[in-house]
Amino acid sequence: MKRTVLAQLGFTFALALALPQSALPQAKPLNTPPAGYTALFNGTDLTGWRGIKGDYSPHIQASLAPADLAAMQLTWNTDRDLHWSVDKAKGEIVSDGKGVFLGTAKDYGDFEMYVDWLMVNHNGDSGIYLRGYPQVQIWDVDNPNEVKNGAPRGSGALWNDNPDNPGKWPLVKADNPVGEWNTFHIKMIGTRVWVWFNDKLTVDGQVLDNYFNRQISVLPKGPIELQTHGSEIRFRNLYVREIGTAEAAAAK
Repeated sequence: MKRTVLAQLGFTFALALALPQSALPQAKPLNTPPAGYTALFNGTDLTGWRGIKGDYSPHIQASLAPADLAAMQLTWNTDRDLHWSVDKAKGEIVSDGKGVFLGTAKDYGDFEMYVDWLMVNHNGDSGIYLRGYPQVQIWDVDNPNEVKNGAPRGSGALWNDNPDNPGKWPLVKADNPVGEWNTFHIKMIGTRVWVWFNDKLTVDGQVLDNYFNRQISVLPKGPIELQTHGSEIRFRNLYVREIGTAEAAAAK
């Protein structure tokens, strides 16, 4: 039996070598969206992204006069360019851990998205803000300074939710080791969020609480933001699909 298997493997390998390159399976290029999705990052620059002051309430932003918001946006974008960059050789967005957050220029209501992230060094911290609200948590599960805050339970949940909200903690621990890439698949419909972290379900349709005012719900539309929180974090393969009214209603 072993000889047969080895012979088959040898035949397969020889056949692969004999096939023209176009007939062999090809690795999918980075930052190329799957069918039905739009790339949020083009792999070369920050087109489509703006700076957003960290932890700035979307409700406050919505109340600003257009001229005031435009003036603030200029300041935030200047700061963005100091602390966010693109590694063109690798096709990655890079945060140095300082300054404003990086937010989409476009606001999203109900949506589904993918994002790969890499924590470069130990004791890092970051997150994905949904409609401008924190957050799908990213942290080093082995950070001794964050044990008290629950880091050993894992990333991939809505850590800023109310203490009694089950979405605050991941259903399973799915983090890859620091220095390896991780993938979030996030869906948001209404106020509810689903998260698949490295293909494991970590949040199952739980409400995203309003961190800025826990007495009211999150706004129906807002930017997707990449948080910067004191450490170098890298992002790639950011894709989004807007969810229509009929699909959203069927999911509720």
